[in-house]
Amino acid sequence: MKKLILFATICSLAFSYQLCIAQESDQTLWYNKPAQKWTDALPIGNGRIGAMVFAGVENDHIQFNEETLWTGKPRNYNRKGAYKYLAEIRKLLFEGKQKEAEVLAQKEFMGLQSEAGDREAWIDDIKAGKGITGNPASVNYDDKLWKTITVPAYEGWETVGLANVDGAVWFRTTFEAPENWTGKDLVLDLNKIFDEDFTYVNGELVGNTDGADARKYKVPAKLIRPGKNTIAIQVLNYYDRGGIGGYKDTSKKIGIYPEGSTVEQGISLVKSWKYKIQDQNPPAVPQYQASYQPFGDLNLTFLHQGNVSQYKRSLDLTNATAKTTYTSNNVNYTREYFASQPNQAVVIHLTANKKGSISFNAALSSLHQNSTVKSLDNNTISLAVQVKDGALKGESRLTAIIKKGSVKVANNKIIVSKADEVTLYLTAGTNFINAQNISGNPALANINAINSLKGKTYDNVKSNHIKEYKTYYNTFNVDFGNSNNEKLPTDERLKKFATSNDAAFAALYMQYGRYLLISSSRPGTQPANLQGIWNDLLTPPWGSKYTTNINLEMNYWPTEILNLPGLNEPLFNKIKGLSITGTETAKEYYNARGWVLHHNTDIWNGTAPINASNHGIWVTGAAWLSHHLWEHYQFTRDRKFLEQEAYPLMKQAALFFDDFLVKDPKMGWLISTPSNSPENGGLVAGPTMDHQLIRSLFKHSIEAAKILNVDADFRKNLEAKVSQIAPNQIGKYGQLQEWLEDKDDTTNKHRHVSHLWGVYPGDDITWGSNEKTMNAAKQSLIYRGDEATGWSLAWKINFWARFKDGDHAMKLIKMLLKPADNGAGSYVNLFDAHPPFQIDGNFGGAAGIAEMIVQSHQGYIDILPAIPTAIPYGNVSGLMARGGFEVNLSWKEGKLTDLNILSKVGGKCKVSYLNKIIEFDTRAGESYKLNKDFKF
Repeated sequence: MKKLILFATICSLAFSYQLCIAQESDQTLWYNKPAQKWTDALPIGNGRIGAMVFAGVENDHIQFNEETLWTGKPRNYNRKGAYKYLAEIRKLLFEGKQKEAEVLAQKEFMGLQSEAGDREAWIDDIKAGKGITGNPASVNYDDKLWKTITVPAYEGWETVGLANVDGAVWFRTTFEAPENWTGKDLVLDLNKIFDEDFTYVNGELVGNTDGADARKYKVPAKLIRPGKNTIAIQVLNYYDRGGIGGYKDTSKKIGIYPEGSTVEQGISLVKSWKYKIQDQNPPAVPQYQASYQPFGDLNLTFLHQGNVSQYKRSLDLTNATAKTTYTSNNVNYTREYFASQPNQAVVIHLTANKKGSISFNAALSSLHQNSTVKSLDNNTISLAVQVKDGALKGESRLTAIIKKGSVKVANNKIIVSKADEVTLYLTAGTNFINAQNISGNPALANINAINSLKGKTYDNVKSNHIKEYKTYYNTFNVDFGNSNNEKLPTDERLKKFATSNDAAFAALYMQYGRYLLISSSRPGTQPANLQGIWNDLLTPPWGSKYTTNINLEMNYWPTEILNLPGLNEPLFNKIKGLSITGTETAKEYYNARGWVLHHNTDIWNGTAPINASNHGIWVTGAAWLSHHLWEHYQFTRDRKFLEQEAYPLMKQAALFFDDFLVKDPKMGWLISTPSNSPENGGLVAGPTMDHQLIRSLFKHSIEAAKILNVDADFRKNLEAKVSQIAPNQIGKYGQLQEWLEDKDDTTNKHRHVSHLWGVYPGDDITWGSNEKTMNAAKQSLIYRGDEATGWSLAWKINFWARFKDGDHAMKLIKMLLKPADNGAGSYVNLFDAHPPFQIDGNFGGAAGIAEMIVQSHQGYIDILPAIPTAIPYGNVSGLMARGGFEVNLSWKEGKLTDLNILSKVGGKCKVSYLNKIIEFDTRAGESYKLNKDFKF
């Protein structure tokens, strides 16, 4: 056995040197045109501040976020005494009365919403004409000075020009009624309007609807005159998208037509309408939880002369730096962008190969209605924002440092003229300190950042940024060979991936996933949310918060196996905060010890059930998050972490389920109820996923207590209960049952495959422990099918890897990495498409590719367990395995050529390849090399 001492930096090994060189050519996303929309733009981030770089030539738009700008405020989310209804809900479920149980739970068992505004008083003011002159419903109303807007807009008026508007808006248009409509009743078909409308024809009210119902109003014949007629609609939008939505299927027109005919035979109202904003301050809408918010926008406006050529924008993953280059009027321009963690600033550096060529205006703005821009000095402006109906506010600053030329501030814009070189520093902060404390000074983060930059050149700042970033990024390297497609822009490469031999693109995707996690989850920050750290909407999908029935957990699947363990710190701190609020929720809802987490949380650490009882009452979030704590110990063997952080949280989670589990009256097993198999099948007794999670939590808590030699009585109690928990069951179709009863529908293609949690990321079902159950789980996945949302595709990649079917896993990788044309896949910038954008698919996909190369959940390191034929060559270093091992390996034609295992902590190492297992003792800090024949 040959022992090798591993150097601190992987790339210093001869084994890895060629790999580092090979990777350099294919660790860049690049494009030959600017971003047209947000999901084209390139993301940068330092864990706290994130930005999306559009890289336009005449206008360079940088949309940015600060991770602690959210709606809401500290408050108690728990409904006092909800546990009083627990027994009745359980009784109804045991009696098969699911709907009755859901109705009762919706009324008495959901969390508390935030305070509502006085809607009646606001509507009275609006109807009385507050905020507008005259009566816009009248035929002769003068609307000549009104602006125009496209109607309809199914995704809301926000997408056609009213980006930050909630409130009351009037719409007006006219139509020409032909003579043969005289004496006929008409139908005005508008379909969706968000949220409430008062619709008038020729000054008379013909309809009023509040809610999601389609609008199809009857217009009496007496109101219609031959020739010109007026339609006026007062739209009251309280929250989220607003306006006249029409039909999601845009081939269906809104319009007006005689009763008995169709809209196609009538007059289309798809056109530009006049509009006037009456009021932008509707009453607050009660919310179960808060939403992550955009902060602001930086726009750089250039006056370039002549044609633009040789345009390219790119993102280099090796140094976390975006770049834009182009030529205009024979001058070559370069812009570099990065988000510095050491200096807590987004940095933009502008240069040209001809002196005095850089001239532009820089402006800050925000979607938040309550925002102001002001001048601070002759090279600095600030943006202040206040979240509507919330407690959080923020301040951002932009400072320009120039070489030669001139800089000044005028009209709250920075104006740079004829500079040789410019560096912009964009900083941001809020008053958020923690989930209970919002007494911070938003200016402080800006002041500290600017002070840290004093005396530093751009080269200093960039060098420090790269050095800090590489401490994370350089722990892992992957090379799947070269591809002709590397010569293509990333958007074109994405289009070709499904039909090309381009394994290198999968390697790029792995590293991009790692880049995104490094950029959105640094120590000391909040954990990555549904969109990481990037969001451009005031009402983002699902609040861009933390969905804990898979999405938050999936974000952190890459941390251990892809050698980013330090990035767990924000998640682990979040778990500590949730355990505090979750302790109260456990008491109020279940009269139980310990802590509980339902299917969503936010920056304020809400743990009560939200939304609807048919999916919001899911009780095993704490068990799943505890799994991450245990996994970190498994990968690192960090006893101090286990003793001081992991085990106390795991124990409290286990105490909750010790109290919560009840006997099923039919089978006698201990089961979880009420709960849900996310987000499928409604409120039930005994979903399989819960039992897998609870069984795993109990087993891991028992093992942890043994390692630490503590809590003997607690261990014995859990040991007695583990065997009583409802087991995994195989149903009549040969499938793993999703529920206690054998009621699976083999035609159900639901995106969640929750009952396979025990296959991945858990280890409740393995080939070694129960091959029959593993095959049943595989059958369930076959029935569920391949098509899915983006994150679900990513989860299925991991399942197929655990099933050791690499070619099927690769099929799903190709589905995940296909253009998201109104469906699942990837956007131009390779963001995962649910759709819409959710970042969990990026992280789950990256972890899934790693799982094809190395697995270690069965007590040994399994080498190349699911390598697909489409990745015949590979050279990988820095993959981590449970037991405290780092794995470097290479293969050719699908066969192992080299294997090098570094033992971080010592102890026995068990390794399997092609069903051959070897076991050997290791010493901490030493590495062990095996050849292609799996011999030392």
